[in-house]
Amino acid sequence: MSSVRHHDGQSATSALWLRRCPQQPRAAIITLHGGRTDSYQTSRPWHLAALRMRPVLRAAASATSLDDVVLARVRYRHRGWNHDDPVHDACRALDELRRTIGAVPTVLIGHSMGGRAALRAASHPQVRGVLALAPWLPPGEPAGQLSGKHAVVVHGAGDRVTSPRASADYVQRARAAGARAGMIVVRDSDHAMLRRSGLWHRTVATLVAGLLDQDAPPSDLAGASYAATDPLML
Repeated sequence: MSSVRHHDGQSATSALWLRRCPQQPRAAIITLHGGRTDSYQTSRPWHLAALRMRPVLRAAASATSLDDVVLARVRYRHRGWNHDDPVHDACRALDELRRTIGAVPTVLIGHSMGGRAALRAASHPQVRGVLALAPWLPPGEPAGQLSGKHAVVVHGAGDRVTSPRASADYVQRARAAGARAGMIVVRDSDHAMLRRSGLWHRTVATLVAGLLDQDAPPSDLAGASYAATDPLML
């Protein structure tokens, strides 16, 4: 198969789209956008689900030193979940990241279908933590792969596309499997993260800082969500 080289040297067949790659990175942040239940249509960067993650990645970047943190997104082959397609794409992207820059702690940030894929891809040794935003979590979604990992789920209280209750149940199963997991609910907000978008973005920045920093104090937002019996309300 022939491939086209982009200005950044990446192949068009690559699963990893690098937005920023410092010479001596210490960590990485990778986003995974939403999609559809079933669709073999080619995923494009101008689709709304992909565009929605741009300000999320900017918010995450604001909490880090850009001199030593890789910023990237997963490039899906298809728009749909199909047969775990975005999970395979995420794992390919993580393998590419490891080959490119070595083994660095990585935080995955996924929205909706991308949240489900990010949580599944937590089994990859490159992943330190997952931030799942309004994730799509059907009944029986596995959580055992999060053992030993960090995961925070953030859901809008008014989400009518994916279920906050399913997220709360998932977090409990992840904890039982040995994960440091927590949940945060954004009052008066929706699936698209448009209502109270500023709060969403500030929360992303705070959580990413905590997920990347192993020495973060227990009073940080991620740590507070792990310790809480019920979801934290913002």
